[in-house]
Amino acid sequence: MFNSLSDRLTATFKNLRGKGRLTEADIDATVREIRRALLDADVAVPVVREFTAGVKERALGTEVSEALNPSQQIVKIVNEELVKILGGQTRRINMAKTGPTIIMLAGLQGAGKTTLAGKLSHWLKAQGHTPMLVASDLQRPNAVNQLKVVGSRAGVPVYAPHPGVTSEFDTVTGDPVQVARDGVAEARAKLHDVVIVDTAGRLGVDAELMAQARNIRDAINPHEVLFVIDAMIGQDAVNTANAFNEGVDFTGVVLSKLDGDARGGAALSVASVTGKPIMFASTGENVTDFEQFHPDRMASRILDMGDVLSLIEQAEQTWDKAEADRMAQKFVDREDFTFEDFLAQMQQIRKMGSMKKLLMMMPGAAQMRQQLEAFDEREIDRVEAIVRSMTPHERVAPKIINGSRRARIAKGSGVTVSEVNQLMERFAQAQKMMKKLANGQMPGMPGGMQVPGMAAAGGAKKKNAKGNNKKKKGSGNPAKRAQQEQAAQQKAQAAKGSAFGQQNNQDFDMKDMNLPKGFEKFLGN
Repeated sequence: MFNSLSDRLTATFKNLRGKGRLTEADIDATVREIRRALLDADVAVPVVREFTAGVKERALGTEVSEALNPSQQIVKIVNEELVKILGGQTRRINMAKTGPTIIMLAGLQGAGKTTLAGKLSHWLKAQGHTPMLVASDLQRPNAVNQLKVVGSRAGVPVYAPHPGVTSEFDTVTGDPVQVARDGVAEARAKLHDVVIVDTAGRLGVDAELMAQARNIRDAINPHEVLFVIDAMIGQDAVNTANAFNEGVDFTGVVLSKLDGDARGGAALSVASVTGKPIMFASTGENVTDFEQFHPDRMASRILDMGDVLSLIEQAEQTWDKAEADRMAQKFVDREDFTFEDFLAQMQQIRKMGSMKKLLMMMPGAAQMRQQLEAFDEREIDRVEAIVRSMTPHERVAPKIINGSRRARIAKGSGVTVSEVNQLMERFAQAQKMMKKLANGQMPGMPGGMQVPGMAAAGGAKKKNAKGNNKKKKGSGNPAKRAQQEQAAQQKAQAAKGSAFGQQNNQDFDMKDMNLPKGFEKFLGN
């Protein structure tokens, strides 16, 4: 959603690189470009004025003039000011000390409250809580049925005593306030520690909507009132947020549809305008497309500095520790990397979610946005199909996969033989890299440079007197070279004889020992 803003800011900072000193004109030009980028991203005008004023004031001070790298200091200032307008610090749910924690959802119709209720309950369940959903939206057609569906996907029970309406022409039956009150009592009786109340919305802010939301709040006395806002709503986001803040006095904001391609600057203005923090972000349709909002990490994403911390947290939540330990042990034992291992690692990565989203969390991802957008998620499915079309023996011994086997694998996986060949080539490269790492070598370094403290497999070669591994060349004179070779053989025989407790006897012949055929290779002959 913030691709355009990110591109504009990144391009602005590029103009500052290489300058050892920044003049006031440089700072004015930079702040002017930042102002234009924010306004183009639909950020509220009062927020833009406050932001640029803070950046300019700090940029003209000693903070930049005395810095070793002024351009980097400007980026640091912009990052810190951006964190400030996004809320400053991460805001977590205030859990009740006794009884269930009551969370009320409020917002306009179509903002995504019902979908968010399922995502939030799934997220809380993963945190070890036992949430329950309450269907208090009896006005929107099929709102109750939708909540039941998302609750089923999240694996969370739904309290829905009234079916609601099935079309806009039906008469609303049941009292939403009473349903909310009874739902909280039901959650308390069944020992649920969190209850999430889904309320009705309107197409616009009106007195009836606010009155109903206020009555539900007074009836259940929630610990958290989350205002759900569509990140694609535009400049009206600020007005809507102010209206709900006055009407129900919400405690936190949830941004939904953050994966859209609209300009989302207005949604980012909500925290600064209302003074209420953004707590969560929703980025898709699945119940897992939900994350806690961290202002510092979002600022890093906007400035194309990546979000490695979120990437690590996501990996820790989904990664199988037993599988990771198995791979680590296999690496230590220097066992071959097989297609079975490749398949297991690919499945672990798929648990983390969309590859595009994961790659966009990497620093500098904006510079490769076109390549990432062109990436086909189905490519992973095709690779998995190729591997699964192999026999168990082929997966652990890929060298046996000849032309006929490749044709069979291609036919079984629905791809071409060239695609199978490409995968085999990439896999062979991965195997070589794994072997180099296991042997203590860093791939891509000159001469296969070894990692300090690790010896290469097979031990190091013995060096000659000059410190190199080259063999001594023989003389160019045939007679003299023959003498040198004979002397070398005598010297070698003497060394071998002494190693086995024998004296230096030139008449000694290995044939006299009557050894088994081929055994002489173990004695060095």
